Amino acid sequence: MKNIFRIVSILEGISYLLLLFIATPIKYLQDDPSYVKMLGMPHGILFMLYVVLAIVIKKEMNWNNKTLGMVLIASVIPFGTFYVDKKYFKK
Repeated sequence: MKNIFRIVSILEGISYLLLLFIATPIKYLQDDPSYVKMLGMPHGILFMLYVVLAIVIKKEMNWNNKTLGMVLIASVIPFGTFYVDKKYFKK
């Protein structure tokens, strides 16, 4: 389950960065919302998977509520999911 969370975490982080730093500027600077439409749905699905998997593996990772909160907050901060991967899953 940890490996699945790590994969989802990395993919969610990448999709968030693409959406935030590539698709959104193109939408507003070039008036082309197609990239936001293309990346929005996959990012949303990955975000929901990230949240659900974090809650599921809370017990397996022995996280308290504060740690779970930090992991969940990291999902809305650019590069946050990469920090979580490094801090909690680095072997």
